[in-house]
Order: sequence, then C-alpha cells, then structure tokens
Amino acid sequence: MTHPIIESLLWRHTTKKYDTTKKVPQAELEVLYEAMRLSPSSINSQPWRFVVIESDEARQRMSETFANKYQFNQAHVFDSSQIILFAHNPHYTRDDFAKIIDKGIEDKRTKQENRESAFALYGFAESYTDENGDNSKWTKAQTYLALGNTLHTLARLKIDSTALEGIDTDLVNEEFKKELGGYRCEVALAIGYHHPDEDYNAKLPKSRLNLDSILVRI
Repeated sequence: MTHPIIESLLWRHTTKKYDTTKKVPQAELEVLYEAMRLSPSSINSQPWRFVVIESDEARQRMSETFANKYQFNQAHVFDSSQIILFAHNPHYTRDDFAKIIDKGIEDKRTKQENRESAFALYGFAESYTDENGDNSKWTKAQTYLALGNTLHTLARLKIDSTALEGIDTDLVNEEFKKELGGYRCEVALAIGYHHPDEDYNAKLPKSRLNLDSILVRI
C-alpha cells in the first residue's frame, strides 16, 4: 500500500541509539507540543501533564533515577534531544472537569447557560472512581491515547522516538515531584534522531501480524 501515513508508520521504529549531535528544531517541537495538546481523551478530560527534560541539570536528575534498574535505557537520557514524561492525574475531580467546561465556554464550544448541564459527563469519570477518589486506571488510559498520538505525529515529522516504560517510576515520581505537581508518571518518551551506524533497529525490516489475523469485519 502506498500512502503518506503508511509510509510514515513503516519508517518509524523504536530507536535504540540516538545521534548526540542532532537536536529537534524548535519549530518542529512547537508542532509536536501542539499536537500533544490536541490529543483526544474520554469526555475531553485531558487528565495529563507533560514534563519535558532537556536541560543538563534535568538530564542529570533523570539519569540518577536509573540507579536501581532499567540501566539499558539510561543512555537515552543524554543521547536523545528531549525526554518527555507523560503523567496522569490519579485523583481527577469535579473541579478538574470544571476547568475543561470553563475552557469550552471560553472557546465557544459550550454555552454559558449550559455550564451546569455539561457536568453530566463527569458521571462517566465517577464510574471509574473508587471510595478513595482514585481513578488512576482511567486517567492513565487517557494518557496513553496522548502517547499514541505523539508517536504518530513524530513519525509524520520524521523524528525518531523510544517509548520508555522501562523507568523506575518510584524514583522518577519522587525526583520530579515538584514538576509533576501531584500527577503520576509511568511512561516516558525519548525523541531525537537515531545514530546512523549504532541504531541496529533502524536496519531491521518492519514486522507485524497480517491484517486478516487481527481485523474482523462483520
């Protein structure tokens, strides 16, 4: 199949080694960040926060979170252009949803007179909230929607990436507690440009199951 989207997805791969001499241009970062902002989420909840690690100080802090495990991912901290922490709100409240409604009013998506009725959608969030106010399973799922959208955007921009579930979440959340502001990070993303010689994964053919084994049309 020949199509720009398919070509981009065939091009992308999980980068194993980055070229330290190349950084993502600011103009493309701005496109990426805007695409992340526009990610879809259940009831438009947007229960996420993205922390971009790019300064030498922040990289050193991130590097230290690999003290106990997942050292195979540690090199990405200094080699990639940026590391992005994808964090979710583990206690998403009615007040959080109120901010979404009020922004919708500002953007003329919702009429002012419909503000109270708009809260009906929050019942969906409540259905995923336990007696302690924890709805992290639901908000984490929304954050993975943003991650998927980000990976696709990066592929279209021809920017390499590595999704990092191999992080010490306890150390990451403790080290970046201030920046996360109560949100919880369980996955990160390295972005940049792969090393032309040392990224072995770039040279391997794409392998996926055949479409007829995963797609059922009825």
